[in-house]
Amino acid sequence: MNLTQESLADACDLHRTYIGAIERGERNISLRNLQKIADVLQIKAADLITESQK
Repeated sequence: MNLTQESLADACDLHRTYIGAIERGERNISLRNLQKIADVLQIKAADLITESQK
């Protein structure tokens, strides 16, 4: 899936700058917003917070 911050934010009904701040670790995310993003990405919310194995 190839999404811009703006298209992800629009799909989640969130602000683009909020998405960017989450990505940069500048903002904490609520469980509600985490679930919104996971729903749009069609993944489990846990997948967004689980560190990838290297």
